[in-house]
Amino acid sequence: MRPDLSRAAAFYHGYIEQVREEDLMEAFNVHTARFYQLLDTIPETLYDHRYAPEKWTIREVLQHIIDTERVFAYRALSFARKSTTPLPGFDENLFAANSKADKRKWDDLVNEFKNIRESSRLMYASFDEEQLESDGIANNSPTYVRALGYTLLGHVTHHINILNQRYLV
Repeated sequence: MRPDLSRAAAFYHGYIEQVREEDLMEAFNVHTARFYQLLDTIPETLYDHRYAPEKWTIREVLQHIIDTERVFAYRALSFARKSTTPLPGFDENLFAANSKADKRKWDDLVNEFKNIRESSRLMYASFDEEQLESDGIANNSPTYVRALGYTLLGHVTHHINILNQRYLV
């Protein structure tokens, strides 16, 4: 079942709409495989490439994806466990500026993503329908667990598109 967009902030609709699959677990498989395939094709000479001044490097994009997946997964876990505490937003540019991704080994970043993605997949596989429908407030906006799952998948797809259109041309 696809997310009800009326239950998620409009800002995330573009990410959610990047995911065409009706079944969330199928979407995890499809989107994860697609990203792994792309990561395997990026040549070492481009890891620190920026498509324009002041834009993130590919290495920084991957770190951003990892950080964002953690944030969305934490939100989903909190809401699935019925926490009523509103969760903060995060400043992706501040995170990127302080990530020190440029000092990280590419293989370590790839392995970290693979592990965090598997953790997200297993967490979502453990949720029942009630948990998937659980909601809360994140970044001053209502959302719910199912929408967060589609958001974290669509966020990566968004960056796959950017990598293909601006970095790997």
